[in-house]
Amino acid sequence: MPLEPPVRVVRELTSRGYNADREAVTLLAGADDPSAAVERAVDEAPADALTLTVDHVRSVLEDDLTDARTDGASEAADAAADAFSPDAQTPDKSNSTDATSGSTEVETETNHTTETGSPLETKGVDDTSGTTESVGSADSQDAPNPAGDHDERSLDIAGDITGESTGTGEYKNFVATFRDRYDRLSKKLRGRVNHRPTSALDSMPGGSDAAVVGMVNDVRSTASGHWLVELEDTNGVFPALVMKDKDIAADVDELLMDEVIAIEGTLSDDGGILFADDIFFPDIPRTHEPNTADRHVQAALVSDVHVGSQEFADDEWSAFADWLHTPEADAVEYLLVAGDMVEGVGVYPNQDEELDIVDLYEQYETFAERLKEVPGDTEIVMIPGNHDAVRLAEPQPAFDEELRSIMSAHDARFTGNPSTVTVEGVNILMYHGVSIDEIIAEHPSEDVSYDNPHRAMELLLRKRHVAPQFGGRTRLAPEEEDYLVMDEVPDVFHTGHVHKLGVGTYHNVRMVNSGCWQHQTEFQQSVNIDPDVATAPILDLDTLDVTVRKFV
Repeated sequence: MPLEPPVRVVRELTSRGYNADREAVTLLAGADDPSAAVERAVDEAPADALTLTVDHVRSVLEDDLTDARTDGASEAADAAADAFSPDAQTPDKSNSTDATSGSTEVETETNHTTETGSPLETKGVDDTSGTTESVGSADSQDAPNPAGDHDERSLDIAGDITGESTGTGEYKNFVATFRDRYDRLSKKLRGRVNHRPTSALDSMPGGSDAAVVGMVNDVRSTASGHWLVELEDTNGVFPALVMKDKDIAADVDELLMDEVIAIEGTLSDDGGILFADDIFFPDIPRTHEPNTADRHVQAALVSDVHVGSQEFADDEWSAFADWLHTPEADAVEYLLVAGDMVEGVGVYPNQDEELDIVDLYEQYETFAERLKEVPGDTEIVMIPGNHDAVRLAEPQPAFDEELRSIMSAHDARFTGNPSTVTVEGVNILMYHGVSIDEIIAEHPSEDVSYDNPHRAMELLLRKRHVAPQFGGRTRLAPEEEDYLVMDEVPDVFHTGHVHKLGVGTYHNVRMVNSGCWQHQTEFQQSVNIDPDVATAPILDLDTLDVTVRKFV
């Protein structure tokens, strides 16, 4: 396969069950006979190797060069012997080399390789309106990373439930979860208000200024259209009245049961109710300064691959993988997948009628094959989603050992949902995003919708919790601690689930909902979801800028 692009080399290798480092692929593609080089590299690969290294490929190519030189020397010796033999013939001067110039006129034929153009690039995300500006062709990125930058890679994971789950579903487990949530989030609010326990408010005189930090126990409207919000702390429950003509009445629209907030105001004359003047959320500080990488390096943020579905975007995924092998993608060293690797089985009514692969494990095996198309030196992190073969209740542990072994080709890192992945100093909160359904369903504003998933993500950041409401659409597992609390402020919030693209910024936190790799199914059509297919947001870790590439 002479003069073939690197992607052909990758496909030749994967068809034989191997992958290779990006530089190794480049060496094989640049060989005089890439096909023979691939054959030799595979034949001489160590018995337990899954990925061919640069050193291995280089040694194979050097051996080939040595062999070629040896063969060339032998041929030259034979030619010299023939030239001086008695039977040697005088060459025809019309075809001979010009002895004076030493040049030979050679006719060459150029092989032209047709390559697809760059995928559509979307840049200049408007953090205020959430709209994007489309650019017809991709602008060049910074110069490719020099050799040796791989030594600068760093990747750490925190907040992973895997192996730490202790919940048995007993009442005491639920108490422990909510007490831990209250303790951690109330600390973020007590410095902003003159907090008093609910038991102390009962003894304060009417007309006193007061504030309470609590978990939302109930929200209901009065006959006059005002709002009554009940807050619960570890001592009891206390009501607060939010008048409908106050600006803070809009904040009531976004309240969810079980989230932790603070309300400040004035006690009624009889001291039995708090007239609210302000509502405070744990929130992201406006002064937050995000971390960035010390070099130009990028991460591809994707989710919802859904291998096994009849609507899996097979060709588009291959186009994405092919692009990752191009010089334009040299800086993309990380791939973060936010759940739903496969379509799963029995996730929604009549799903079996929309499956291309009906066996769950075969779905993961096929996903693993598609993952092999990605450059072998790419660092991959994966969390599960609601279609994956893990428990549905959040926090979700990472894939079990059997599934990990199926998806082991790239030495991917597997962690729970949610987890904070620190990539070269940048803290990326990865959460699949099931609670976004709940946020959109509960919020009255049309701006908080599936067409603007980052608006729902803003509200989760404001609440400092990825799934605050218990007993709603999101299944929650009781644990000794609440793994869904955002203790630390993330630099990037990466979600999926809703199959819609959304990019924005909230208090300097970059938000990315990454779309999907599944065309619209009949079920999605029935619930009016028009997916954003084959979108790959590319995050610059040194600037936190996002470039959305579309492979359609």
